[in-house]
Amino acid sequence: MASSVMPISRQADGHPSSAAVSAVGLRKSYGDETVLDGIDLHVPAGSVFALLGPNGAGKTTAVKILSTLITADAGDLHVGGHDLAADPQAVRAAIGVTGQFSAADGLITGEENMLLMADLHHLSKREGRRVAAELLERFDLTEAASRPASTYSGGMKRRLDIAMTLVGSPRIIFLDEPTTGLDPRARHNMWQIIRELVSGGVTVFLTTQYLEEADELADRIALLNGGKIVAEGSADELKRLIPGGHVRIRFSDPTVYQAAASALREVTRDDEALSLQIPSDGSQRELRSILDWLDSAGIEADELTVHTPDLDDVFFALTGSSVPSQNNQSKDDVR
Repeated sequence: MASSVMPISRQADGHPSSAAVSAVGLRKSYGDETVLDGIDLHVPAGSVFALLGPNGAGKTTAVKILSTLITADAGDLHVGGHDLAADPQAVRAAIGVTGQFSAADGLITGEENMLLMADLHHLSKREGRRVAAELLERFDLTEAASRPASTYSGGMKRRLDIAMTLVGSPRIIFLDEPTTGLDPRARHNMWQIIRELVSGGVTVFLTTQYLEEADELADRIALLNGGKIVAEGSADELKRLIPGGHVRIRFSDPTVYQAAASALREVTRDDEALSLQIPSDGSQRELRSILDWLDSAGIEADELTVHTPDLDDVFFALTGSSVPSQNNQSKDDVR
């Protein structure tokens, strides 16, 4: 199977260019267990990068290392242009982090949580109140601002988490399983928030157990398994790695169907449905070739549909794991 890992452009000093986050040879072990086995990551500024993997694969460990919460065993790591080992304080000043579980204090109000973050960022009281009010309005939390955070719904707590993260105006945000436990409406609202952040120039490093989420949001996706990056690319690039794509041609006239079935090679017939299935990677070139062949042969099909593998298929094929359950809590909080 061909690798989807794309080449990384490098500056003269050897570091990836235009990278908000870069990691070369990132390693981390816990005793005899190797969690990250020399992985390389490259996250362009102003993009969404998704790190996928089975439960316990080390996604949260990668986030904790890159956000300075724990140290790596080895690796050349840069975040926001700063060397993680040499200047972790500068990295902390450039980033925001939202974890799997709410960081808000449930005993105080939403507004008080925001003002506490403003104090931590050393904003003046006046500036802190201005920033808190603007963010509470932006995330539709103004009406709930005077209520204890413990009374918020799951979606409201996640919005408050991100609002708190934005108090310091970070240009890079790590979102570790940001929609875990949310209902579909709240999840889609969170997706829109992430899109708006990126449109404003923020870089988002996302870990998720929802493959649909990565497909919807990510410019690039890396699949982590067994401590290594087993594939990386856009969603479309990853899908093309997996066999099973095909074009389905359906006919209404049995005579035309038989003529097409006899003329085409390497097709799978469905005589009951009067349809033919042709292996294809779904590319425009292959689709155009099939259409040109039908036209030159004077064969008129009633319906032509393209089927390509989805990220579920990619995940299963490359990790040997079942697709992550949308109801299972990630085990990455342990590793």
